[in-house]
Amino acid sequence: MEDTRSGGMESFISPENAITHWGLKKGDHVADFGAGHGYFTIPVAQIVGNEGKVYALDIQKSTLDVIRSRAKLLHLLNIECIWADLEHPGGSKLRDGYIDFVIISSIAFQAETKDAIFKEAHRILRPGGRIAVIEWGENSRMGPPRELRIPKRKITEIAQLTGFHFEEQFDAGRDHYGLIFGK
Repeated sequence: MEDTRSGGMESFISPENAITHWGLKKGDHVADFGAGHGYFTIPVAQIVGNEGKVYALDIQKSTLDVIRSRAKLLHLLNIECIWADLEHPGGSKLRDGYIDFVIISSIAFQAETKDAIFKEAHRILRPGGRIAVIEWGENSRMGPPRELRIPKRKITEIAQLTGFHFEEQFDAGRDHYGLIFGK
């Protein structure tokens, strides 16, 4: 039976479930690449607390407005929204080696230069930092056309060519897969 407490979103990704695998702690600095409406930004901001910071990055300014509104409503003062084009060097506008964790959720399949996103994540991560990559499963009945989906092996190859090493796979829901890589 499907859990519908959040409008059936568990069929996509349960953010709370995925986040438990990431090892985030109070004081961490996290970048949410392609933050959208804050699906991960909001719960991550609650975990890292006022000692930490979450940078919500998106190319669509309107989605950043939604995150700002939700953060204000929830009194989350540790979220900074940044309009960013992550396919350009320095596109995150964050400084080198500053971030503890990067979330790359359902955006790699859309990118023309997929490796650019991983290069940007590598640039801003501190040594020992980690990334969580969540993408559409090859056999999901939902999501983008199959020809746009990126198999796990291809994501792993891109991450490794960018300087990351594979750490683990995690449950990202029925329609997605989740992978953790370290710097």
